[in-house]
Amino acid sequence: MDADDVVRLRLRRQQLRAPRAATPEDALKNLLAVQSQEFPYARWSLAQRTAGASAADVEQAVADGRILRTHILRPTWHFVHRDDLRWLMALSAPRLHQGNQGMYRQTGIDAAAASRSAGVLAGAVAGGAHKTREELSAELQRSGFTGKGLELAYLIMHAEISGVLTSGTPVRSKGGALRQTYALFDERVPAAPTGPADRPAALAELVRRYFQSRGPATAKDCADWSGLTVTDVRLGLALALEIDPDALETAALDGVEVHFKPDSRREPAADGQPRIDLIQCYDEYVMGYSRTRHFLGGTAPALPERDSPMHVVLRDGRMIGSWRHVLAGGSCELDIRTGPEPGDAATPGTDRAVDKAVEAYGKFLEMPVVRK
Repeated sequence: MDADDVVRLRLRRQQLRAPRAATPEDALKNLLAVQSQEFPYARWSLAQRTAGASAADVEQAVADGRILRTHILRPTWHFVHRDDLRWLMALSAPRLHQGNQGMYRQTGIDAAAASRSAGVLAGAVAGGAHKTREELSAELQRSGFTGKGLELAYLIMHAEISGVLTSGTPVRSKGGALRQTYALFDERVPAAPTGPADRPAALAELVRRYFQSRGPATAKDCADWSGLTVTDVRLGLALALEIDPDALETAALDGVEVHFKPDSRREPAADGQPRIDLIQCYDEYVMGYSRTRHFLGGTAPALPERDSPMHVVLRDGRMIGSWRHVLAGGSCELDIRTGPEPGDAATPGTDRAVDKAVEAYGKFLEMPVVRK
């Protein structure tokens, strides 16, 4: 296996290449969890892995509760399918609470405060009364909590991790931006078992789905993505292969073992034209890896720099630049910046491929899009 094999397989397994998912929730089921703190761009991460979903399609799936947005895994915001959230949160919760202990102490959230606030928050959203962060803040203040700043953030996160709250139907601000709301976990997440029955089975399921959707990757990649230890990942890998010895293959790459879903299909004939993908900087093609992230080339920007785009331009799966969108007046302006391409800086097909990527983004947003 070489670097080109890694890029080719990752693009296909992540559904940035055919076969695409039928719906945004199908794309999410494949990836298990998708980082989503940048909500407008995270919609695109799901839609571009489908056969033509729009931003409105993703928003509707979130509004309906088919896709939920919550703190899980490392923790940060992630999209998770409702059928996976209960077992995945049960697997993640002990480590998440352990990792948050320092902030719980700093903000005065002990067991009694967490229990009392959970009751307040659950009562506030019960019966489908989805509420924004500001509305939950007011409810907590009426019950004697400060309900602001870090205390508010960690009371809400504690309730998410504890299976009290999850995402509700988003609402729009006066300016048109989507805003997160919160709902009662048990009203949005199926109570009937829809996943692994115990921790060993959950480890096996997470590890199998990680490597099948993101491989070739290492145990360290999976551990850093999931928040689990490398020991847990290796245990999950052994259990997954015990259940189905053909689920994953192993190969040597740069002196380490990588695991991936077997692929017996032949590659479609290449047309010789480059392919441009505009992906967000928190896309799973970037954030799904740590030990082997370098295969996308360069250093992917994780945070915006002043007056420059923050997201990632891929040419045939490797980073060549950055981009961002600016929405105004019912249209979108794409600021796309690409650097010189080593060895073939004058490739005429790149500009045509960028035009196709801009057109695809316009279809996703369902509005006119122009390149700056």
